[in-house]
Amino acid sequence: MPFSFSLPTTSVLIYASFLRSDTHPSLIGTATTYRSILRNALKKHRRLPTKEQASNLRNVAAAFDEYTPYLLALDSGLSGKPVGGEEVDVILENEIELEWRPSIAASSYKRVKGRGLDFELSYVLSARAYVEVAFARIAMQMFYAKPGSSLEDRKENIKKATDHLLRASSIHEHLAGRNADISFPGGATDIAVSAQSALSSIALAEATLLSILVNDPYQAILLQDRDKSNLEWMYKAPDIPKVRAVLFARLAIRSAELADKASALLSNESNKDNATDESLLRYLNNLRAVSKAKGCRFFGIDSELSGNVGEGIGWLIAGKKFLGYKVNEAEGGKVNTMSKLKMEWASRREDKKVEKGGDWGSDAGRVEEARVLDMLLEKWNKANDIISTQPVPIADYLVARMPFGRDFHTLKTFDPPKLDSGTLEKMRAPMDEEELETLNSQIEADSDDENAAANAVPGAFRPSRAESSAAYY
Repeated sequence: MPFSFSLPTTSVLIYASFLRSDTHPSLIGTATTYRSILRNALKKHRRLPTKEQASNLRNVAAAFDEYTPYLLALDSGLSGKPVGGEEVDVILENEIELEWRPSIAASSYKRVKGRGLDFELSYVLSARAYVEVAFARIAMQMFYAKPGSSLEDRKENIKKATDHLLRASSIHEHLAGRNADISFPGGATDIAVSAQSALSSIALAEATLLSILVNDPYQAILLQDRDKSNLEWMYKAPDIPKVRAVLFARLAIRSAELADKASALLSNESNKDNATDESLLRYLNNLRAVSKAKGCRFFGIDSELSGNVGEGIGWLIAGKKFLGYKVNEAEGGKVNTMSKLKMEWASRREDKKVEKGGDWGSDAGRVEEARVLDMLLEKWNKANDIISTQPVPIADYLVARMPFGRDFHTLKTFDPPKLDSGTLEKMRAPMDEEELETLNSQIEADSDDENAAANAVPGAFRPSRAESSAAYY
């Protein structure tokens, strides 16, 4: 479901080489310390196997949350703004230079060089939003990987995922507004204003779809099918309560509109200097298609509940078309045996990805939505052939009648963490000998790693731990 963003990594940055504070001398060194901790946390996270990254994510989030208040204090001090009602004097002695490895750029293996605290702050907050999306993926993996869990547990997982996605969307929206008048070097795709607006729309679109999923009885039936220990199907038909079909349809359409907006903002044709990774663009196409297909499905459900089963079948056919499947409208979109086998095979492959915790969800739920549409098509075609015998309208005619979407979530204004008055008071005193020793050792270790990585021969095997402490970032 939510897109799998890779977390960025960064180069060494020693603030004492660029900044000075006469009012709060410890602020510069403390900020350097926490940034070093964050850099090491990102470096370690990138090296971990995919299965172990989920358990390490809280450590990465903590490193971000500890460093961000100090970074914001430096930024406010440079801008002459008070921090917690207190004046913080920060003087720029040399232009800050640093590097970050982008996450959504077409050439994500290349580091991007930038200058200034705006460049640093934008990448830090953007990466923090990626962490929120990763937390949402963990919650949704628990939702899909444990089909036998109770309804309350499933709702709790969806609520957690929705909260994380909304927080990610608000962070991206905050950055899009903050960076409106700031220019960044080419290749810094992640922090471009258009990219931040697009990322905010993607997270909001995903959260909107989750608001439908929590009340979608047909998705619950698919989860029931995945549960091998479930024997309820042997003696009881699945319960399908009446749903607010039109409301859900309009929410799905709104999700498609947000995906459309994001796709346009990230289009490589309009952003040649900041080309976007093709995997993200493919995901957006799938997200838009799934959202529109889901909207068609709920319009079809509304028609079927009103006794217009023929029109309902037409909506289902329109949904299949949006997903990119070839449909024979003359036969009511009936699914042949070969297509059904292909669908089952693709669904099982996706289920295995979810169980292993790997790169699942890249199709934005396309196969799963197609399974639901096929299930309803089979059921409604049978009823229409035997009982109703209603004509099936042309799918394109129904799509032309689609209304606009409806917003469901309201984003809260992002409130970044700030230093409290007690911590600021401590920053007035110079760092003691023990703190200076710790800081110097971290600086030396980071510098050694940086130099070793820079001197490495491209294409050669990495040296062993005993031979080198080179850090990959």
